[in-house]
Parts: sequence; C-alpha cells; structure tokens
Amino acid sequence: MVNESQRDMDGFPVIDKGIAGIAPDFRAISIFVDANVARKGRIDPDLLPSACDFVSSGGPSWGEAHMASWAEAYSRFGAKPNRTPCSAQALRKRVEKDGRIPSINPVVDLYNAVSLRFAIPVGGENFDAYVGKPRLSVADGTEVFDTVMNGEAIVEYPAKGEVVWRDDLGVTCRRWNWRQGTRTRLDTVGGRMWFILESLATMPEEELDEAGNMLVGGLRQLAPGCEIYKHRVAAGQ
Repeated sequence: MVNESQRDMDGFPVIDKGIAGIAPDFRAISIFVDANVARKGRIDPDLLPSACDFVSSGGPSWGEAHMASWAEAYSRFGAKPNRTPCSAQALRKRVEKDGRIPSINPVVDLYNAVSLRFAIPVGGENFDAYVGKPRLSVADGTEVFDTVMNGEAIVEYPAKGEVVWRDDLGVTCRRWNWRQGTRTRLDTVGGRMWFILESLATMPEEELDEAGNMLVGGLRQLAPGCEIYKHRVAAGQ
C-alpha cells in the first residue's frame, strides 16, 4: 500500500529541461520528511561549531573546486557570484571571516552544518506551505518572490533567465540557492519538510551520498519516528 506521504513526494522535485543547458552536470539528493507523528529529539550541540572548525582548517579537499563550479554556473545565467554567491559559499565566507556562524534553530543548524562540512548548498523547506511541486526552473521574470527588506514584507521579481526554485504560487528561492523566500521558510521541526542537497561534478559522488546520510541521521535524531524518503535527481531527467 502507498501511503499519503509517498504519493506527495512522487515525481518531485521537477527539474525543468532548461537547467541542463546551464549546468548539465547538476545532480542532487531530495529528502522528504513526514514528522507529523514524530517525537521531539535533539542534535549534538557541537555539530555546527565542529563544522565551522572543519572549514577553518581547510574543509574538504575538493571544496574550492566545487565552489568555483557553482560560481561558473551562476555566471551562465547572468548572476554575479562575487556579489550573490551560492548558499554554501556564503556560509563558508562567514566562517572564514568570523570563525563561527550563529545558531538559528536546530533544523537550520543541522543543514548548515552539512553544508559547511561538505561544501554543498543545502536547502530546507516547510513542505506544508507549498502549492504544487517544487520546481527548479528558468524564470520569465513575472514570478512573485516574498521576502523581507529592512524589517518590512515586500514582493520582488526574479530577473528573466534567472534560475529559481518555485512552486505554483511563485519563487521560493532566488538565484538557484542564494536567497530563500519567507512563505516556505522552515522554522521548526515538525509537519512535512523537504530538503535538497545540490551538487555539481566537482563534488565526488560518494561525498554527495555522505552528505545525504549526515542530514538523514540528524533528522532522525531531531524527529525520532519520522518517515524519510530520499532519492537522486539530476538535470536532463
């Protein structure tokens, strides 16, 4: 018997065909979590500080090459990676500057720790706030993006040709994985959650698998008894 959670995650995320022209080597791990009946748990409080220390000591041997690949991919759709870097590079820069990044909440701390340790962009989303399936697509410039500026809620629009994550209502993350929107932001552990770990060919396949395993292991600690569905996605599928 297929349960409701399995039906919800069938066929997503959707990777539009245009992504293959920008990053043909894009591959990712999608992790869907149903924590509606899960118990409350906790993660090791040293997880995020330890990941910061790992970056300060040099990080993975292939980390710089992976960040360079993301910068090239950003340039291909017109973004300026030095100004708006991918999320993993932004985290690494903060650690290189300050030695630490502040704790936000347990689930965000977990996926930030994975991002830092594996030099990989990792996103976490409140799937209950989605309308339709997550879709990685090339924007036409009319899609709405809910965000905050100077403490005030505002609506922005992506540039035409920009790579975005979106659902049926609008953009959920601009410039691939640079800035997350407010509507689907994940603030607490519970309900239905969705995570995406995004890589390019300069990240070894086995390290992508290990990053996914670290995230899954942490989620099982945070939400004992949760249901987790993990699968690979890629450009051109």
